[in-house]
Amino acid sequence: MTPLPETEDQAAAELATLAAEIAHHNRLYHTEDAPEISDADYDALVRRNGAIEAKYPHLVREDSPSYRVGAAPAAHLAKVPHARPMTSLDNAFSDDDVREFVARVRRFLKLPDDEPVALTAEPKIDGLSCSLRYERGRLVQALTRGDGAVGEDVTGNVRTIADIPNTLNGNAPDVFEVRGEVYMTKPDFADLNGRLLAEAEDPAKARQFANPRNAAAGSLRQKDPDVTASRPLHFLAHGLGEASDVPAQMQAELVERWRAWGFPVDERFARCEDVDAALEVYRRIEAIRADLPFDIDGVVYKVDRLDWQGRLGIVGRAPRWAIAHKFPAQQAQTTLRQIDIQVGRTGKLTPVARLEPVTVGGVVVTNATLHNADEIERLGVRPGDRVLLQRAGDVIPQIVENLTPDEPRDPYAFPDHCPECGSLVEQEEGEVDRRCSGGLICPAQRVERLRHFVSRNAMDIAGLGAKQIEDFFRDGLIGSPADIFRLTRDKLAPRKKDGQVWATKLIESIEARREPDPVRFMFAIGIRHVGQVTARDLLKAFGTVERLAEVATAAVDDPAARAEIEAVEGVGPIVAEALTDFFREEHNRDAWTDLLSEVRPLPFAANTRDSEVSGKTVVFTGSLETVSRDEAKAQAEALGAKVSGSVSAKTDLVVAGPGAGSKLKRAAELGVRVVDEAEWARIVAAAR
Repeated sequence: MTPLPETEDQAAAELATLAAEIAHHNRLYHTEDAPEISDADYDALVRRNGAIEAKYPHLVREDSPSYRVGAAPAAHLAKVPHARPMTSLDNAFSDDDVREFVARVRRFLKLPDDEPVALTAEPKIDGLSCSLRYERGRLVQALTRGDGAVGEDVTGNVRTIADIPNTLNGNAPDVFEVRGEVYMTKPDFADLNGRLLAEAEDPAKARQFANPRNAAAGSLRQKDPDVTASRPLHFLAHGLGEASDVPAQMQAELVERWRAWGFPVDERFARCEDVDAALEVYRRIEAIRADLPFDIDGVVYKVDRLDWQGRLGIVGRAPRWAIAHKFPAQQAQTTLRQIDIQVGRTGKLTPVARLEPVTVGGVVVTNATLHNADEIERLGVRPGDRVLLQRAGDVIPQIVENLTPDEPRDPYAFPDHCPECGSLVEQEEGEVDRRCSGGLICPAQRVERLRHFVSRNAMDIAGLGAKQIEDFFRDGLIGSPADIFRLTRDKLAPRKKDGQVWATKLIESIEARREPDPVRFMFAIGIRHVGQVTARDLLKAFGTVERLAEVATAAVDDPAARAEIEAVEGVGPIVAEALTDFFREEHNRDAWTDLLSEVRPLPFAANTRDSEVSGKTVVFTGSLETVSRDEAKAQAEALGAKVSGSVSAKTDLVVAGPGAGSKLKRAAELGVRVVDEAEWARIVAAAR
């Protein structure tokens, strides 16, 4: 396994790469039903991202995969917001990971060591997530997960699936959402591909699905319900969405309710008194995995008590009360054809291995990142070598071993000049990565910066993708972000046959971004180390992008301004240095001013519950007896408060439990309001 980055610069750079790569695979998997990598490969990417974030929590990006679920809904299906977000799951890859999951639950809930933590365990089916909404016992709406916040309306298609009841048996709450997986069995998948092949006029062009999950997703998300009805789809219930009433206190009881109402539930579902029993279920299911009629990639554990689930809540994209224990991955051998060098928007040179195509777990792998020159040297790889690929455990597809016999030979020569612009390649002291020194004269960096600016997690300009950016840049239509907002129909329409409609839609998309969200805007600028999480932290402190730029520009010469940036929680000296470096450069300041002449970013506004501590700074001190410190902090942040670790003149409220010491004394000296834990509970309960 490749070691974690040793410096914050390395960590930030790799997190940026991972965010872009995982977003790309999310789109292919969830929106286009055409994944390039296996589930194990994807899990390894997410796991690597999580490991780096755990080591460098202050570098977590707003576009981090930790906060993302799925991908944007497809254009041909109506988009409907979920009443409650459809989250994803964090992963465990070992028994120790599962035990640590239970330990985290104990710490968060402040449970005594002898308090049992019962879990449920069930197979993790590899299908398409779907939420079914029932009102007065009748199915009224079915949505795919989409991006977790907004799904696709597939109600008409879902009504054709025999496993899904249109009317519930017995008494059900007035409003009840059941969530589960739409899937296709392995025999049905084989029959469907055979039928599609037989029906094709030209067998060479027949539509063939890569695996049962893709077949299920493609079948459910059809425009025509008759096509869905002709496909052998099934459903298994496993989760709860919005409900006017929950007629159970335990997850296991809820599952039995679903079964009584007419929903299929996996027969291997089990309630486990403790973690050892849950791990035993995992081993039993793993042993029969190949014999199951459908694909699974692990076992899902959930805290059985529903009231504990409510207290544990959600962090980022995943609930704290559930985890997916994934099965071990596989390996494969192939030949390294060549090594290409890609230049990113920060100038980083990333070597990419082009491989002889090899099928691993039903997915054809053709590329693998080699990370940097040091990794190439460690592996000793050159074009023509036989290599071993690993499907999980690191950034994947990953070359884990060079199988070519050890013999004298010349090592791979990493380029010392940029392959795009010819500028010298530099390596800063203490950094592993090598970067092009060309800056904005390097076309690769300029194009990558523009592509980043319009990307989904940045300005999100619909219809302006990577290909258009490259073409517009090549033809001189754009050279800076501000130029995008100067495009006109007259410039665009001649580029396509009958291009007036296309040009009109693109201009409308661009115009819709003239008042952007400030966090997206700051992320779009592409300042090194300023992801969306950091941008949010900065904007919480400074309010507007203009004020942030003012302080960052002053910080070039003013140590007090620099200290003001460093004092922002979650920021620190590395981000402050990156901001200062950006605004130190005249061409960056010119580009910033030019862009602000075209757009008007909105002021920052936190999405939190209204409360008497909204916008205030809260400090917790002493021992909290009814909630853990983590739960109290989560409560405060949900109420719009900022949690600080020290008491100062800027502190608005101190919550003091037994054993409070110097912080309580400091609060008294400054006249800061102090409340006990019972009063804090009242504040939380009173919030809207």
